[in-house]
Amino acid sequence: MATKEIFFAGGCFWGTEHFFSGVDGVVSAVSGYAQGSPFFEGRPSYEQVYTDTTGFAETVRVCYRPERISLQTLADLYFSIIDPLSLNRQGHDEGTRYRTGIYYSDPSDRAVLEDAFASEEARIGQPLVVELEPLRNFFEAEERHQKYLDKNPDGYCHLPARVFKYLRLYQDLAALLGDEPDLIARMAETASLIYERMKFFWVGFYIVREAVGQGDCKASKSRQELVLGPFQGPPACLRIGFGRGVCGTAWKDARTVVVPDVEAFPGHIACSSLSRSEIVVPIFTGIARPKTVAAVLDIDSTTPATFDPTDALWLEKICKLL
Repeated sequence: MATKEIFFAGGCFWGTEHFFSGVDGVVSAVSGYAQGSPFFEGRPSYEQVYTDTTGFAETVRVCYRPERISLQTLADLYFSIIDPLSLNRQGHDEGTRYRTGIYYSDPSDRAVLEDAFASEEARIGQPLVVELEPLRNFFEAEERHQKYLDKNPDGYCHLPARVFKYLRLYQDLAALLGDEPDLIARMAETASLIYERMKFFWVGFYIVREAVGQGDCKASKSRQELVLGPFQGPPACLRIGFGRGVCGTAWKDARTVVVPDVEAFPGHIACSSLSRSEIVVPIFTGIARPKTVAAVLDIDSTTPATFDPTDALWLEKICKLL
């Protein structure tokens, strides 16, 4: 099957190109300049684009095999590496050359991309400042900008290094889980791979069950509680009540909870004195009631302030695989 192309402007093209080069199903990712002013004549240079007077945006042309990866998935991955609410700025890079946008050469792609934009707006709850336009023009950047981070592993990148680790983790996990129907088996593989790749102190799941426990982790009036599931790390609390601790709060509020300092979190359940920071991500079930929490993914670190929005975004994507 023939390859297709799509163009992503996501801030500095060094990091955007490096990211999409690592996506399974992508044949090539090439740094360049797109959507320049119709009044600009000839091929732009990096130095000209840098002046913000040419109208060009640093853009990556992604060629992919649609039988291996969909445009919807590519767009979803794109939104995971940009701030869609930041106008003409990504990371520390500022200027119209660093604006965000998706540009298409195939008009039939627009409907798919509009759906992707709508989904991202619904997730964030605010209008995006990301362009969605037919491709007007594109010029490949100079050779020194191609595969820049491969040539300069310690070179500047506006994307956190964890993004590239999470991308590989996410793709490997999707392939590993495949069509396995058993949830416990899927959780066991997920906990193991996250623990191995990310080197966190504790990685595991708590599953919503009918309440039977008593003691420090006794059930709440909800008549349900979180019961320890597959995990990697030292022994942990067996049962956690609704709304109790970080896990119970993520369950109760149906949202991801990031805790920079567990000792400062009201009602924190100290399963281990070595835990210093924590993130808990809910796993939802059902179609009619998408906010029904079936389980939570709980991850602990021995270092304060380990987790941030990058971790939250990618761990939420991983939980959707389950």
